[in-house]
Amino acid sequence: MTSNVHVLHDRSPVFPQPQVAGETADPRTLVVDLLRLIGSPPGAVHPIPPLAVSWHRVHAGEALHYQGAVADAIHFVRAGAFKIFHTAQDGYEQVLGFAMRGEVLGFEALAHGKHPSAAVALEESSVYRLPLSEFESIGQRLPQLDRLVHRAVSNALLRHGELAEMMSAVAAEVRLARFLLQLSRRMEECGQSARRFYLRMGRRDIASYLGVAHETVSRSFGVLARCGCLRVNNREVEILDLAGLKQFALNTRRIFDEDTHAPCHRHELHLRAS
Repeated sequence: MTSNVHVLHDRSPVFPQPQVAGETADPRTLVVDLLRLIGSPPGAVHPIPPLAVSWHRVHAGEALHYQGAVADAIHFVRAGAFKIFHTAQDGYEQVLGFAMRGEVLGFEALAHGKHPSAAVALEESSVYRLPLSEFESIGQRLPQLDRLVHRAVSNALLRHGELAEMMSAVAAEVRLARFLLQLSRRMEECGQSARRFYLRMGRRDIASYLGVAHETVSRSFGVLARCGCLRVNNREVEILDLAGLKQFALNTRRIFDEDTHAPCHRHELHLRAS
């Protein structure tokens, strides 16, 4: 499938072939894998009913679902990362969020039966697919999965709340600091390093998500680097001073003089935030 994903209205979702050599398609095994992915305790044993759970590859740049498409399933990120965005009538693309391993996609469509936004893979990814026909009965058939699905949806709603918290900051560099802290927590929840990570999304996607200009994101990374909070090499980010980054994120207004390009200092961050 081609990677032109700028116009994603009113098209049916396209799923890659779910099975390749060496990968199981046994439904019960897939259900167990899904349970573990979204939080079932290790070693837990469940009587597994036959559920139509499947998993699918999604190539980088490929749409998992399109804006306006009829929803027939919810998905859980098995590997990789996705961008969720809405395209306005004039073609403007607004990034609404990013989904990572273990997180749910498509739950917003449960209200009206259509996807209000599109989801596109940022890298080679895979997802578990749970048809809505199964979703409606899992509470009776597999209560453990039902509880974990609802917890995944609740976590997704909390992330929407984090967006409001991030946008309450006036300064772009503070928004970026809050975004990186949120991303750090999510990386840790995925079992990955909370201090060193690779940004799956580009600067333009981050800018759209933060509600600032593309160039402003690059400058904001520079601010955080000069403060000694980060080391940045293109998309590779290392948090050098987690406490300092958290202190920086407590501010709501600009704390950096762009005219003088003077570097900020950690003790100044503490004083200005107090």
